[in-house]
Amino acid sequence: MTRLAGKTALITGGARGIGRAFADAYIREGARVAIADIDGDGARAAATELGDAAIALELDVTSQDSIDRAVADTIYAFGQIDILINNAALFTAAPIADIDRADYDRVFAVNVAGTLFTLQAVARHMIDAGVRGRIINMASQAGRRGEPLVAVYCATKAAIISLTQSAGLNLIQHGINVNAISPGVVDGAHWDGVDALFARYEGKPPGQKKKEVAASVPHGRMGRAEDLTGMAVFLASDEAEYIVAQTYNVDGGQWMS
Repeated sequence: MTRLAGKTALITGGARGIGRAFADAYIREGARVAIADIDGDGARAAATELGDAAIALELDVTSQDSIDRAVADTIYAFGQIDILINNAALFTAAPIADIDRADYDRVFAVNVAGTLFTLQAVARHMIDAGVRGRIINMASQAGRRGEPLVAVYCATKAAIISLTQSAGLNLIQHGINVNAISPGVVDGAHWDGVDALFARYEGKPPGQKKKEVAASVPHGRMGRAEDLTGMAVFLASDEAEYIVAQTYNVDGGQWMS
């Protein structure tokens, strides 16, 4: 299938996990992809594996200069940006009494400010170039409700849902559709760190939290990055032209809205 033929996508956090799965899916659908990641070596390795349809960019979404350079480099390589996926994010957990201000600042800088100012930079390009683009933000089921140990991360993802609504309503006048995907629990290497945090604060043995989380999913298992690619392709395609400012759950039935 080639639903994205001739399109160019910039994917932040694209070197591995969900971002990498999106890159694979987009290239299969005919798109060219800029894989942007703070891990430059990882981005270059991913782009090499994906071939001529991909380029690698080293991107720190907490730096405006880095954002502007990534946008400019993508335009230089491919002519324009049709699709942005704001996927770069950090996870953190702690009881309210233990939240550290520096950790709070770091996570909000990546998850919220990084999303906003990357979205802004790409939107400015789309407006100037007359591109009727698609911007897809990565929210989370954690943004739908609070969790006792995950106040900061939950707050960042709630902010993404709100930002998606505001940006979607503002940018549709320029023909730019902004929507979001809200995953549930997605398995991957990052879950080792998540599990370790819960083991620390809940006194669980390593691996126990992951088993409990998997068992709680109505579908019967944790998600995989590939479970999200259908929605990512759909929202980037012409089929989603009339969808504006929405956040879609792709979570195995964990949240209904």
